[in-house]
Amino acid sequence: MSIQVLKTLGDGRRYMKTWPMVRQLSLFFPEYRVIRATQIAIPVMPLLALLAAVSQLQIHGWNFLPQAITIALFFISLPVQGLLWLGWRARHPLPLSLFEWCEQLTTKLSSMGINCRPLGPKACYLDMALILKAAFEQLDNTYWEEL
Repeated sequence: MSIQVLKTLGDGRRYMKTWPMVRQLSLFFPEYRVIRATQIAIPVMPLLALLAAVSQLQIHGWNFLPQAITIALFFISLPVQGLLWLGWRARHPLPLSLFEWCEQLTTKLSSMGINCRPLGPKACYLDMALILKAAFEQLDNTYWEEL
C-alpha cells in the first residue's frame, strides 16, 4: 500500500472521531450518514465476510474458492471505502460559502471567550469539523434552532 493511501485512511479515522454526530448537520452534510455506516461496518463486515465465504464453500465446495475470496474481500473493503472517502473529504478545501459560515461561527465563539483557531486560506473540512465540534460543545441549542 502506498503511504498516501495510509495517510488518507488515518485522516478518515481522525475526521470520523472529530465530526460532531448531531442530527441537525445530517440535513446539510453527508458525513453523518457515512460515519454512521462506517462505524457499523468496521466490526460487522469482517464477520459477514467470513460468513459469506464459508457459506459459499459449504454450498458449492472448494471449486468456488476464488469466488468466496472475492466476496470476502468485497465485504472487508466496505469500511475501508468509508474511511477513504472520509479521509479525502477531510482534506478537501472548503467552498467559499462554508468558509464564510465557519468564519461567522469562529467570530461568535471568540466573542463568547471560547478559544477557537481562525481558518486559514487553505481551510478544509477537517478544520470546519473542529470548529463545529467546539461550537456544539459550547453553544446552547437556541443558537442552532435559529439556523
